Amino acid sequence: MKAALKPRFARMVAAATIATAGLIGGQVALTAQSASAASHVGWIRLAHLSPNAPAVDVYLYSFGDPAAQTVIHHVSYGTVSAYMQVAAGEYTVAMRLAGKPAKSKPVLSTAVKIVAGHAYTVAGMGPVAGLRLQVIPDQLTTPRGKALVRIIQASMQDNSVNVTVRHARLATHLTFASVTTYHAVRPGTLRVRVTGSGKSTTATLNLAAGTIHTLVVLDEPGRIIVDDLLDAAGSKVDPSGAPQTGRGGTAPRPGAPLAPWVVIGAAGLAMAIGGTALIGRRRRPALHVR
Repeated sequence: MKAALKPRFARMVAAATIATAGLIGGQVALTAQSASAASHVGWIRLAHLSPNAPAVDVYLYSFGDPAAQTVIHHVSYGTVSAYMQVAAGEYTVAMRLAGKPAKSKPVLSTAVKIVAGHAYTVAGMGPVAGLRLQVIPDQLTTPRGKALVRIIQASMQDNSVNVTVRHARLATHLTFASVTTYHAVRPGTLRVRVTGSGKSTTATLNLAAGTIHTLVVLDEPGRIIVDDLLDAAGSKVDPSGAPQTGRGGTAPRPGAPLAPWVVIGAAGLAMAIGGTALIGRRRRPALHVR
């Protein structure tokens, strides 16, 4: 009897091994395909951060292609678009006065190279007399258990500001049209205070671990405010509501590790031998942009 069971048990183990190997192979293939697809795309968002500049229409052109991929109309001061997913490569960002013909001469233009797996903010910055387009690299990953915060100083009412976070000075004498590096902070409630020569403002934010924020100091009539832009949450980009979204939030960032899938596959093999198979999948949080 025992001798008769041995070949049967061996066949069961072999079948479970083949089935699990197929599952692992399938998951690896799917992950590799997703990573391969994501490895050819990057993300870009467009911003108007010049207080005394008029509203503009913003155009995004692929290098060598005169037809605009994206046109965002009537972008006024303080406006930041959602992220747009685009193929990696060379692009031109052009700004024309709102309502001007698409073939008219841009008031500003700049080249930007979109590297696969990276994100960028292209912002019109500075006073209208010295207006420029600035390409700002955005970060998409954080140290474990931390949140990241940076500051863009887009206020002309206070040309130089100090930014305090939880009683620690995050930026000192930050001048108009400046951008800080990212700073790692503990997650939780964050009290931000911005003080200038004559004005000040405070904001209370709730920061989750793994999130990345850009705090923009903006002018409003008679006062300054702080606007919180959520650059990333977790490790995916979700250009929700934007033109050229492509796969959007379903597209993982390149280089997603295969190790978790292998561990899951190994667990599945062990349970298959015992007569039960379990397949799990982690869902990463999506990036949401204001």
